[in-house]
Amino acid sequence: MLPTPPPRRRRKDARPGEILAAALALFGERGFSATRLDDVAARAGVSKGTVYLYYPTKEDLFRAVLRQGLIPNLEAMEVELATHQGSTAELLGLIGRRLLALMDTNLTVIPKLVLAEAGNFPALAQFYADEVVKRAMALLAGILRRGMDRGELRTIDPQDAIPSIMAPFLMMALWKHSLGQHTNLALDPEAVVAAHLQVLLHGLEKRP
Repeated sequence: MLPTPPPRRRRKDARPGEILAAALALFGERGFSATRLDDVAARAGVSKGTVYLYYPTKEDLFRAVLRQGLIPNLEAMEVELATHQGSTAELLGLIGRRLLALMDTNLTVIPKLVLAEAGNFPALAQFYADEVVKRAMALLAGILRRGMDRGELRTIDPQDAIPSIMAPFLMMALWKHSLGQHTNLALDPEAVVAAHLQVLLHGLEKRP
């Protein structure tokens, strides 16, 4: 008689990712305040003690969600800025496509969470501003300066143009997790990004 195989166990190194995925889903469904670590443990299929082992507080869990989900994307875009050999218009297109890919993920709920909870959890809002917003603004400013240095874009203060660049992506993220769930009005992210880049470049490109 063959011995009974031992029960399958998930690899220990897979647990943090499963916990973060469960946390992000619950943050989106219930908000940050209403989500408990017990709920995250149940959704991830682990004990509450396991969640505490990796993330002692809910704030630690939220920071980890940001670091795993958003920071790698920012790093990839920073590499594209540093290594891109083509035009600035092409570079903006690459950045737009990367942001477009994020629209298909649950990470789009994070801006809504931060805006909704900023008053109750100012430390988390500051963390998001320092780790994500400031870094994203520096990235966009770098792209604009590159275009001006190469004579492709007209001279403009990058800080004045950055809100216009970021606004459509922020709107689509907020729409997806608010009004978009309660109306038959629809936004086509791909079409919105294409139109946004066309309008943006028309306004920024240097002309004779």
